[in-house]
Amino acid sequence: MSAVEAYVDQTVQVILYDGRVIVGKLRGFDVRTNLILSDCMEREFSQDQGVEMVPLGLYMIKGDNVALIGEVDDEKDAGLDWSEVRAEPIGEITI
Repeated sequence: MSAVEAYVDQTVQVILYDGRVIVGKLRGFDVRTNLILSDCMEREFSQDQGVEMVPLGLYMIKGDNVALIGEVDDEKDAGLDWSEVRAEPIGEITI
């Protein structure tokens, strides 16, 4: 069983190697960790403004781009005021 399988039908946050942060419901994946997410949004972080939420809808992510994937606690996430969060954007991740 793949570690990603436990996240199917759960809200996940995916950090891509280019530094983007995508949040959505994991609907499916394959052996190459290609992901299908629904109800997605990209979180764009800024030190000057709050986090901008860019709606993406249904989104497919090629497994080669996935740096990290983790489950989101929907209750805690909904309780955050993302417009008040200030953070530097994640830079490109190199290995």
